[in-house]
Amino acid sequence: MAREPMAARRAPVRAAPRKDPDRPSRLRLWLKRRRGLLRPAALWLIGFGLLGASGYAVYAVDPAGRVRAVMDNAAELGLAAGLQVAEVVVEGRENTPPDLIRGAIGAELGDPMLGFSPNEARERLETIAWVKSAHVERRLPGTILVRLTEREPFAIWQHQGRFAVIDRAGLVVETETLDAFGPLPLVVGAGAEKHAAALYDLLLAHRNILARTQALVRVGERRWNLRLHSGTDVLLPEGHEAPALNRLSELQSRNALLDRPLVAVDMRLPDRLVVRQQPVAEQPAAPVRRNANRSTRG
Repeated sequence: MAREPMAARRAPVRAAPRKDPDRPSRLRLWLKRRRGLLRPAALWLIGFGLLGASGYAVYAVDPAGRVRAVMDNAAELGLAAGLQVAEVVVEGRENTPPDLIRGAIGAELGDPMLGFSPNEARERLETIAWVKSAHVERRLPGTILVRLTEREPFAIWQHQGRFAVIDRAGLVVETETLDAFGPLPLVVGAGAEKHAAALYDLLLAHRNILARTQALVRVGERRWNLRLHSGTDVLLPEGHEAPALNRLSELQSRNALLDRPLVAVDMRLPDRLVVRQQPVAEQPAAPVRRNANRSTRG
């Protein structure tokens, strides 16, 4: 029996791919559900296309300027698309006046979000005395987030008859409503605002001296006196405050030196301690007593 040639063999019949009758309907359903997003997306694409074209044209004509006009156009486009300031959130504020913060941010509710510059707002915020650093974010569609790191009040600085609240670095942060900050150390004199923190940290280790200290007085912008509540002045040596305070604390613990009626305790010499006592008040003269026994004549 003869075999059929290879070419005469019939190729297997393959079934045609089956079409999904639901596919067109699914596509139409997907487009229908997202119809509300297609129009804003198209407007965004057209708007940014026009913005890019106008920006390129402005740059080609005037490379050094008019970029601000393009940014204004972007802000207007964003406002038309619903991107406006709806909320301003400030975190970390404790002592900074709110009106200064609002003025530095420079954005009101309803302003265009794309017209707000976080970097410019941060620079303005950091010019406020209370603000050590600031972080500003623009969160679309309508939130401005501000995080503040404030300076901490450290002491009251008295100089030339004026009082101000300073931080540990000596920067003035407040000149009014000083009583609102509670009991703060008092530092007096030129240069005291910059160097008081180091001396105060030494006094923290000697509570028996700190509790009796009313003010840290800078003398000649080079050394310190401690003015006690009793009126006594403790003269500290220049550059050797730590050993002097150690010796003074021991004298106070053993002999209650600072509780005596003293004018000054001079510790400027390393090998001796000079104490000046208050002058003894003059006692009033005793009244002259007259003899009550009068002589009688005989």
